[in-house]
Amino acid sequence: MYQIIAPPSAVYAMRRLEENGFEAYVVGGCVRDSLLGRPPNDWDITTNALPEELLRCFSDHRVIETGIKHGTVAVLCQGDLLEITTYRIDGRYEDNRHPTEVTFSKELRDDLSRRDFTVNAMAYHPRVGLVDQFGGATDLEAGLIRCVGDPKSRFEEDGLRILRAIRFASILGFSLEERTAQAVHECRHLLQNIAAERIREEFNKLICGKNAVPILREFADVIAEFIPELRPCFGFDQRTKYHCYDVWEHTLHALDSMGSTELIPRLGILLHDIGKPAKFTMDEKGGHFKGHGEESMRLTDEILRRLRYDNATRELLLQLVKYHDVALQPQRKALKRSLIRFGSQGIRYLLEIQYADRVAHAPDNREMPDFYAVIPDMIRQLEEEDTCLSLKTLAVKGSDLIALGYAPGPVLGAALQRLLDAVIDDEVPNEKDALLNYLQNK
Repeated sequence: MYQIIAPPSAVYAMRRLEENGFEAYVVGGCVRDSLLGRPPNDWDITTNALPEELLRCFSDHRVIETGIKHGTVAVLCQGDLLEITTYRIDGRYEDNRHPTEVTFSKELRDDLSRRDFTVNAMAYHPRVGLVDQFGGATDLEAGLIRCVGDPKSRFEEDGLRILRAIRFASILGFSLEERTAQAVHECRHLLQNIAAERIREEFNKLICGKNAVPILREFADVIAEFIPELRPCFGFDQRTKYHCYDVWEHTLHALDSMGSTELIPRLGILLHDIGKPAKFTMDEKGGHFKGHGEESMRLTDEILRRLRYDNATRELLLQLVKYHDVALQPQRKALKRSLIRFGSQGIRYLLEIQYADRVAHAPDNREMPDFYAVIPDMIRQLEEEDTCLSLKTLAVKGSDLIALGYAPGPVLGAALQRLLDAVIDDEVPNEKDALLNYLQNK
């Protein structure tokens, strides 16, 4: 395992607490990530100093008291914002999310015992060394996510821990310890009590993890608690020569083939065929899914709205899902239209999705058309040419047409759109004189 080297700001904060007669340790995720050789996102400190004592210790620092009711203050030390929390024991959880009350403690073990997983229940002090009372280091070496104490109790306290467990397993490439995994399945209904935004953030991290596919396969029933639209895909036989997997397994194989860890293409591939079961028909040639792109888009819209995704993400994903099986054409005009619809980054996402989709077909139907190899270069060339793709970059403005005698209104707007279409179709260069002459001649 790697060494734990706390940053100067954390060492300074611990030393100041000790100079005032208190204990202090870095704790939780920063310890876990340091032992794994991963750079921690932040450094949290736990101490036996009570909240009011914390405020006195750092009275000459900027302090944010937002979480002081539960014993947490944020202190700006040497340019770093550190969360410092008093040792505590959580009371009853009435909403499967938050304790109704907390009791402050003088014992580090009390604080560690309330934490979710053994790998997150370790503390460290440069002089004392690693404090690991629940076998977190052993579980790190074994690649296991294990609850501290009874798994069902941990999940009943806070239902979000169900998603956190499989999220950590996905990101770290770990497995869930047997009793913890069983409790995840048994307690999955508790996710119904969790805010959509919290579910979304955990799920986004999960799906981008290196171990996402085996986790999604093992815990499909858990994912279906908040994306029930996936359930019809589980085990749905496609009955076509073009596919060798059911809809869900096809989706997982496609996701597994993705090199990208970016959220949007991975969400796109997860949802691209979600409408297939509803559009299934059968004839002597086998199964068909006419219109499944539109249906997948409709279901995707419902999912993204329910999980409170932002509008920009939602709008792009809807286009990617709808057109996931529509072949891009290697002609300038067609690619310009595609750039307008998806944007240059969106087209790259679409290519990723289409490649991954094709790789997960039956072995005899996995080759992409040869012309797909030239599309990225064509897109790059159009970008380098600073191609006009919107009225914003059109060399003629509304004021130019008004000067020619056009009145403001629908006719003027239609004339500008006609000019833009002509530029996109390479009928005329995006130059003011050429555009005005074109318009007058037309």
